[in-house]
Amino acid sequence: MDGAAAEIFKRRRQRFIKAIGEAVAVLPSAPVAIRSRDVEFIYHQDHDLYYLTGFPEPEAIALFAPGHPDGEFIMFVRPRDKERETWTGRRAGVEGAMTDFGADKAFTIDELGEILPRYIREAAEVYYPLGANERLNAQILDMLRATEQYRQRVGTGPTALLDPREIIHENRLFKEPAEIAAMRRAIGISDLAHRRAMESARDGMGEWEVEALLNYCFRSQGGSGAAYPSIVASGANATILHYINNDRVMRRGDLLLIDAGSEYDFYASDITRTFPVGSRFSKAQSDLYAVVLQAQLDGIESVAPGVTFDRPHEAALRTLVEGMKSTGLLTGSTDEIIATGAYRRFYMHRTSHWLGMDVHDVGLYRVDGESRRLEPGMVLTVEPGIYVSADEEDAPPEMRGIGIRIEDDVLVTKGGHEVLSAAIPKRLAEVEALTTA
Repeated sequence: MDGAAAEIFKRRRQRFIKAIGEAVAVLPSAPVAIRSRDVEFIYHQDHDLYYLTGFPEPEAIALFAPGHPDGEFIMFVRPRDKERETWTGRRAGVEGAMTDFGADKAFTIDELGEILPRYIREAAEVYYPLGANERLNAQILDMLRATEQYRQRVGTGPTALLDPREIIHENRLFKEPAEIAAMRRAIGISDLAHRRAMESARDGMGEWEVEALLNYCFRSQGGSGAAYPSIVASGANATILHYINNDRVMRRGDLLLIDAGSEYDFYASDITRTFPVGSRFSKAQSDLYAVVLQAQLDGIESVAPGVTFDRPHEAALRTLVEGMKSTGLLTGSTDEIIATGAYRRFYMHRTSHWLGMDVHDVGLYRVDGESRRLEPGMVLTVEPGIYVSADEEDAPPEMRGIGIRIEDDVLVTKGGHEVLSAAIPKRLAEVEALTTA
């Protein structure tokens, strides 16, 4: 880890340590996941642990002990093992945890049961994220039970088990310059991937071939791969919101909805474009596309410090409903359609979510029961859509089976907003220039 990165992780730890006061916090690594039999999925570190430490290896524990004379940041890691490292790669080990990742002290993970209770029984409270690691959950709870008798004798020890994620997630919600730079890089890689898809998708190709092209772009440009399973949905498949089979043969003139983004240095991009396969938009396709695009532009325009998180959805939804009426999908009063939810036949999801290390990133959407106010440093998506099921008998026949979504990644700035993915073509003429080239 270079000096600049080490300083970033150090500042994050200092904020966290200050926030937990006289408590200790225990953060586990993500468990290794088995794909099949003796084959593991490619390992991906728990984002909260990585956010504070930069440590990428499994079987690790980070311990934070504010003001402790032995050090405030302690790590438990796998020991160096020449034989195992021959098979699976070099480990940081105890020494590397200190020299490369800034731990004040480090121990092997096998020493956790002996060392950790010493810190726990001196703390007023313990922060620990009860979650998927059932073995560690039980170990931590056993340690807490063991401290009860110790507390009775000496008058010290934890009285509460607290969740550290709200503290960490509140910090993760506000992106630092280095994080925004990583997201820009991820988005730049995705820009190339989406352009290549628009240029390459042709009659007779399989959706899986386009997915392979996306993956090639993600990896060949230095990304770690797809930030989430890519949606490559042609024809009526585009009306399935989380379609990931990607197994249909495309036909000329089909609309192809691609929801795909690269991950770079642990940060995600999340972009959706919809375009005709090897042709121009048909009249019905272009009419609906124009509605979705205007809804997205209206949603983006509403993003600014001080407005509520719900505001982009409200702005986009009103435009969508007006467009659904003008294209014959709906009739009636706009306000009544919104109030009754009648639009949900064709638009069944919200318009935005946070974006960062997770594609659906952490952070509260509501505070004190109300929609959260946007602040500089937050990054959110704006992604309205229209989805007309192929068997929607009340829809105009030429619109049945059409699914359209347009999604961009938007940074809240002091003066308003910046569309980080603005370079990726979405205007109708821009898109057709690539699909018919």
